[in-house]
Amino acid sequence: MDTRISSTSILSVATPEAFEPQTFDDAAAAVDCLQALYERNTRFLCEAFEGLGKNGRPVTRFRACYPQVSIETSSFGHVDSRLSFGYVSAPGVYTTTITRPRLFRHYLKEQFGHLMRNHGVGVTVSESSTPIPLHFAFGENAHVEASAAETIDIPLRDLFDAPDLTTTDDEIANGSYEPGPGEPSPLAPFTAQRIDYSLARLSHYTATSATHFQNFVLFTNYQFYVDEFCAWARQQMAEGGNGYTAFVEPGNILTPAGADRPETHYTLARLPQMPAYHLKKKGHGGITLVNIGVGPSNAKTITDHIAVLRPHVWLMLGHCAGLRNSQRLGDYVLAHAYMREDHVLDDDLPVWIPLPALAEVQVALQDAVAEVTGYQGYDLKRIMRTGTVATIDNRNWELRDQRGPVKRLSQARAIALDMESATIAANGFRFRVPYGTLLCVSDKPLHGELKLPGMATAFYRTQVSQHLKIGILALQKLAAMPPEKLHSRKLRSFYETSFQ
Repeated sequence: MDTRISSTSILSVATPEAFEPQTFDDAAAAVDCLQALYERNTRFLCEAFEGLGKNGRPVTRFRACYPQVSIETSSFGHVDSRLSFGYVSAPGVYTTTITRPRLFRHYLKEQFGHLMRNHGVGVTVSESSTPIPLHFAFGENAHVEASAAETIDIPLRDLFDAPDLTTTDDEIANGSYEPGPGEPSPLAPFTAQRIDYSLARLSHYTATSATHFQNFVLFTNYQFYVDEFCAWARQQMAEGGNGYTAFVEPGNILTPAGADRPETHYTLARLPQMPAYHLKKKGHGGITLVNIGVGPSNAKTITDHIAVLRPHVWLMLGHCAGLRNSQRLGDYVLAHAYMREDHVLDDDLPVWIPLPALAEVQVALQDAVAEVTGYQGYDLKRIMRTGTVATIDNRNWELRDQRGPVKRLSQARAIALDMESATIAANGFRFRVPYGTLLCVSDKPLHGELKLPGMATAFYRTQVSQHLKIGILALQKLAAMPPEKLHSRKLRSFYETSFQ
């Protein structure tokens, strides 16, 4: 007998029991409720999938929706003007869908707490009308047996909701979203489905779970930095952690504080496209290092996805071409402005939009350079320049007629050129993530000063260690600041979400 299921069998929609909205004046209780609702609804979808072919022919499709949180305020009450997030600017109803409350627990408690204090209102937890796609209900690292679907000859989309990429976008973050008449305004820069999409991509690109990512992020474009970071992180673990709790490498290979080797001997057969390494602290307060490789496309891709985790800052540490004759190999470049010829963000953030330097980040980087190198005050100019960094999408720009590029670089007062920094800064600006760039001059193509093989080896051996120490120290300085001081008002548009 043929027991396969046909699409003509699907007659209705099965959903979990209706959830009665609840209002909370305690942030932790609100997150607990969100977590229980989310886990109930995702469990409903997973059990429905696992039951295919076991409980007879399904005559219904299955649907469960994301939880959502809302607030309503009728006051234009003036909040602390120093704040860059944690409040809404006008009366009305504000809402956002929520995913993975367990992962975002610390973040959600912080955001809810600010809203409750600044507006004196509670937050309401309810079910949204946005379905949870089956793909996202299983979460990360789930292994789904194909046999569960082998008894049906219709697409799974006829039984379960799939990701809707027509509504999974960055309109809110880009400032182009406009609620329809009577619709609530957004409470957060990302919707639940947009977040789930990025969480899945993060695991794919970095070979580590989103649960391991920390709030202070370093991007680099060379493996040398990874090797140095891993050696330093393992030393921290062997010494008891020094405030860090674990070190996680691609493949989710974990070394706990107090150990001199990972818990498992498993290693990846090959590294992912952009491997990530995480030196963890409680509350995601540690450091994540990502080797993004070379080019603006990778830089945009990874920051598009890490942004949904709402880190407190990200910094670019890498090598660059020095454009001034007074620079020497090994000198540092602290970006105060960016010349964007990377083109990957032109549709989302036009090049005429300026990217401001963020004082808190700039001071932390400059102070870190001074402490690590020993140069102070005016003497710091011996080894570091501040100014415009140009980012391009053509690695071999030197082989073209140089009159055009060189003229633009000169008019922009550029002091260095690379392929990632402006992209990372632009996406930080776009997603309200504080950003900064400290580069190291590794060649001077306009002056014919290129490294020979032996010179390159010596350069990397001596400079990478110092450069990485500076980046780590800068992040530690920034981590010591309260988030409300670190997140800059410069990144807020006229109509901004409450969540940072």
